[in-house]
Amino acid sequence: MSTMGRIKTTMIKRTANTLIKTYPEKFTEDFEKNKQAVEELSEMESKKLRNIIAGYLTRLTRKQRSAA
Repeated sequence: MSTMGRIKTTMIKRTANTLIKTYPEKFTEDFEKNKQAVEELSEMESKKLRNIIAGYLTRLTRKQRSAA
């Protein structure tokens, strides 16, 4: 039985997917490093949005690594 998580908006997913396709080597399984990378690579106006995108990127990279 899996628990339901928070749903990410289309903008979050689109931004994260664009970043990971453009700069795949910049993102790791470490949230703190991903947070810094999102800060450098995009024009985030809020910390909350930056953190949500960084968290989603962390999840995507972990998922990719476990599938490979």
